[in-house]
Amino acid sequence: MTYTVLQRGIWALLLWPYLFALSAPLDCREELSSLSRCASISQEKLLDRVIQHAELIYHVSEESCSLFEDMFVPFPLQLQRHQTGYSCITKALPIPSSKSEIQQISDKWLLHSVLMLVQSWIRPLVYLHTSLETYDEAPEMLLNKTKWVSDKLISLEQGVVVLIKKMLNEATETSTYDEQNLFIYNVQPDLLESVMRDYTLFSCFKKDAHKMEILLKLLKCRQNETYICA
Repeated sequence: MTYTVLQRGIWALLLWPYLFALSAPLDCREELSSLSRCASISQEKLLDRVIQHAELIYHVSEESCSLFEDMFVPFPLQLQRHQTGYSCITKALPIPSSKSEIQQISDKWLLHSVLMLVQSWIRPLVYLHTSLETYDEAPEMLLNKTKWVSDKLISLEQGVVVLIKKMLNEATETSTYDEQNLFIYNVQPDLLESVMRDYTLFSCFKKDAHKMEILLKLLKCRQNETYICA
């Protein structure tokens, strides 16, 4: 293990209890899987908590991607991922990507864009955690981080669904998936291909998690008319 990885590991261990403490308030689930807990929170506070959740998810995804990269992806393979055009699973989603496009879309489309991104990643992250369990040298920290992000993404989805109902007065359902029928590829990859696929998932999710955070912060900024939301 390199010195850089060791540094990240020590930092993450110190921060881990803090992440769990901050992530708890957005848990909307109750015994009957209703969203009434989030529904009882004011719109302003719910948006703040959703943003906080998105920030934490992005931060942990960034750490996880770096840890996976340092441990399993030599630099030539990092270049290969960019040169050979490994595409992200959300590439085809109708979500604005440029700064000018994002600034022009409505609040409604901002929220639905976040929801599309969140729901698109729920099953792939479950798959990613399952894939990591097959690695002989995958550290427990990486497994825990990936599982944490997977769980918190579901909480984020629930918060966004309630936020859409509060802000847009629209009914939207949370996604469902069968744990026995996880996100899988058609062909069983060899070891190198498996590493590259997982690396692509880590990298793409980090990028999309950052986009979720940006879109939500733009939405928050628009709620205050005194700010210029660049």
